[in-house]
Amino acid sequence: MSQYRTARRRVALSVGESVRIVRELQELSQNQLAALTGIPQTTISAIENDRVDLGVERAKVLARALKCHPAVLVFPGWDESSAA
Repeated sequence: MSQYRTARRRVALSVGESVRIVRELQELSQNQLAALTGIPQTTISAIENDRVDLGVERAKVLARALKCHPAVLVFPGWDESSAA
């Protein structure tokens, strides 16, 4: 692993973009995600377009359905080196 180095460019993602990307990686439509979570499709669309805040409870529900940790959705731009 020492032969690899961290990429220099980072892409800044919004919370909504992270939800959309993870959903698309799971090959789910907004309607399918809505059926899995009980969150209306219109709300999922609003979250993905950053018109509605994700919120902790919705993040937990979406993360469970998308099989990822809620932090992946809530903190898409987290950089461990600048957190301290």
